[in-house]
Amino acid sequence: MAKYMLIMRGTDETMAKMMETPFAEMLETVGRFNEELIRAGVLVAAEGLEDPSQGVVVRFDGEKPVVTDGPYGETKELFGGFYLLEVASKEEAVEWAKRLPAVVGSAVEVRRVPSIDEFPQDNEWIVKERAWRERTGQL
Repeated sequence: MAKYMLIMRGTDETMAKMMETPFAEMLETVGRFNEELIRAGVLVAAEGLEDPSQGVVVRFDGEKPVVTDGPYGETKELFGGFYLLEVASKEEAVEWAKRLPAVVGSAVEVRRVPSIDEFPQDNEWIVKERAWRERTGQL
């Protein structure tokens, strides 16, 4: 089994279209999909994000980081939320991504999340992270 993140991506236009959907209808649609993931035993985590106008961007273009408040003007791609699944293969993750309720014009990026076991186990920082994961029940 491996973990895959389904990263929900949209544009200003798809975000506006999504906002036209009545909230109760959106909850129903997403809730049904979430229930399928839970019944299949593959859901690890899922979160949506607040409207981009409420966020900030920290840019590292010069010597000092620069913080810019949202909204950010025209955006070509927005990160709207994610699902973290534990599945047998990339192909299975892609099949779940294809079933995700999404607005026409949006996209879902599928990326594997490397396991801590894939990093050098004698590295001081990996040892510390492994200990933290064990203490917090994440291993």
